[in-house]
Amino acid sequence: MLIGRRITVLGGGIAGLAAATALALGGAQVTLLEQATAIREVGAGLQISPNGVAVLSALGLGQEIARIGERGREVRLRDYRRGRAVLSLDLNRSSGPFFFVHRADLIDMLTGAARAAGVKIRLLHRVTEARPGDAGTCLVTAQGATMPGGLVIGADGLHSVLRGALNGKVAPDFTGQVAWRAVVPAIGPVPPVATVYIGPGRHLVSYPLRGGSQVNIVAVEERRAWTEESWTQTDDPANLRAAFAGFAPEVRELLDRVETVHLWGLFRHPVAAHWHRGGVAALIGDAAHPTLPFMAQGANMALEDAWVLTAMLSAHDDSSAALAAYQAARRARCARIVAAASRNAGNFHLRYPPLRAAAHTALRLGGRLAPQRMQSRFDWIYDYDAPREFP
Repeated sequence: MLIGRRITVLGGGIAGLAAATALALGGAQVTLLEQATAIREVGAGLQISPNGVAVLSALGLGQEIARIGERGREVRLRDYRRGRAVLSLDLNRSSGPFFFVHRADLIDMLTGAARAAGVKIRLLHRVTEARPGDAGTCLVTAQGATMPGGLVIGADGLHSVLRGALNGKVAPDFTGQVAWRAVVPAIGPVPPVATVYIGPGRHLVSYPLRGGSQVNIVAVEERRAWTEESWTQTDDPANLRAAFAGFAPEVRELLDRVETVHLWGLFRHPVAAHWHRGGVAALIGDAAHPTLPFMAQGANMALEDAWVLTAMLSAHDDSSAALAAYQAARRARCARIVAAASRNAGNFHLRYPPLRAAAHTALRLGGRLAPQRMQSRFDWIYDYDAPREFP
């Protein structure tokens, strides 16, 4: 049970804030530890699909996500060189709304919800070691101080301290892909559409943010040169423009507006084998199942995790049984989404011209002759409603 339970959450990102909020609303006494000087997020966009919106709505944030997000109407795949339409997917046919949202706005919304729920947020707390034990998990800070964490939830991302304690160190594999991300001012009206330009060895995604006043850009290139797996690493915008110089004129015009761009290497991490240790530690979000960005599901899986973890802790008197049930409920679904994201990059980056032309023709025909069938391929992701499955 959660009433009065002392829980420590590591990490002030989407997973940590959502879990802290859900747990506190369930009656737990929650402390969130964040290593930064403030809860903030560097500027970038993300997509909250119906499965993520279902969780936010259950947390009482349905109206707020509709206010800060741009409701998506369509996903359009286009050929890279001339921008010719390949496939359109109508997002209104899904089980609920899609939103394009600025990550910083989502973090602000979740921070406010966490504080309103009674979560104690402690900044400048960098945890360097986690020691799960029979009586709870002991945390060690960068200053060498130790603190009893009770039940600790590791929402500390790709390089999770708690994941290492539960699973050991596993080196990720470089995928041979890097990604740039940028946000630029919009010029004129921008339709509420995610547009994906697909080409040999690379693709670019754009969609509007903040009422159409900004455009989010994510551009992915296959290359041998390794780069760091860091969201804060910047790059020269000229490198981005050079990588996509052969793309359609509207893409080049969009990239001409880029003044600041971030670059990070894309690495493949295994889904964690162990998501919990007894009843004293558990992983959520990227700490449990890092994913490549090709299904736009990282934030949505984190939201689902937060809800299901809270539901299991509420439903079971024994914490060990609750966390085992949480892993059993989540691991297979998350592993399937991670695998789907890994496959999607290859679908976008076909290099052999005849094969690419044949694939695009098949997509055009499928979209024209059986649009509902093309759309339904993603129902298993978007129609999932964690609050309905685990009330």
